[in-house]
Amino acid sequence: MGRIMGIDYGQKRVGLAVSDPLNIFATPLETVTVDQVTAFLKTYIEDEPVDLFVVGYPRQPDNTPAQNASRVTAFVTHLKRTFPRIPVTLVDERFTSKMAFRAMIDGGLKKKARKDKATVDKVSAVIILQEYLQSNKL
Repeated sequence: MGRIMGIDYGQKRVGLAVSDPLNIFATPLETVTVDQVTAFLKTYIEDEPVDLFVVGYPRQPDNTPAQNASRVTAFVTHLKRTFPRIPVTLVDERFTSKMAFRAMIDGGLKKKARKDKATVDKVSAVIILQEYLQSNKL
């Protein structure tokens, strides 16, 4: 059984999270720049089987696509072409950055660490993936 990868695709950085082999819980993996994400994914997939990509899709509070939605759609198209055997699922990512920031506070991260956008992106990817895992339990 392969892992499920959560992806928080941003304008500059991509937060990545991965499930455990049993697809029960999500853990942070890495934050890479947009131009490095494909190479990182190729290298990761060589070592670990991935059965599904779960990509956060940005929406406004009124459920309309957010500003970054067109970039995410282009990235998903690229993912499907580059990794045709791995399906892609989109999930609503509204408020994940705020939830990530709150989780970091609750987890005791110091203010300096919370200002690191790469950490916020990784935690956002974890939240995206964990919500998917919880919503798809039997």
